[in-house]
Amino acid sequence: MRAGRLKEAGKIHERIGRLKERYPRVARYYGISYTPGDGLVWREDKAKKETAAKLDGSYILKTDRFDLSADEVWRIYSLLTRAEMAFKAMKSPLAERPIFHQLRDRVHTHIFLCILAYHLLVSIEKTLHDKGCYLSWQSVREILSTHQVATIVLPTANGDVIRIRKGATPEPQHKEIYGLLGIGSEIMKPIKTRTPKDL
Repeated sequence: MRAGRLKEAGKIHERIGRLKERYPRVARYYGISYTPGDGLVWREDKAKKETAAKLDGSYILKTDRFDLSADEVWRIYSLLTRAEMAFKAMKSPLAERPIFHQLRDRVHTHIFLCILAYHLLVSIEKTLHDKGCYLSWQSVREILSTHQVATIVLPTANGDVIRIRKGATPEPQHKEIYGLLGIGSEIMKPIKTRTPKDL
């Protein structure tokens, strides 16, 4: 291979995965594989592509705003859809829904937190994109969700119980994302507590 080309099979598979994730609408019609002996091999799923072509239609947006161009309407719609997905992604893991606010200040606070969550999401995605990583927030969340915190319980000879709360050892895919975001891979410092046997 020429200088600058990828040589490690793992890196090549990783690059293929990123391309599929970046262009999902195209990737679903092609099978791509790599082996050191055969090199990069791809095949087109013509049957699947023909079926999709028959089902292709039009997407219609209706609005009462006559001062916007078609491009502006689509951009606003895309931003709203993206914001809704961001709020759902940020709030669902916290089990916050449904929330029934009755006081105006609480409604404003809730909206502020949602917007803050959206800005955080966009910041993470942009930081990754600027460094050549085109993972979506959903993919980042799924990958990092496997880097968890565990509690180790150690009984002692005198009956006391020692508990050590610490983060698991990050895997290479975790370290890569942390490195691109410029944060440490140690998600928390170990916390050690001792409970006397009488408690």
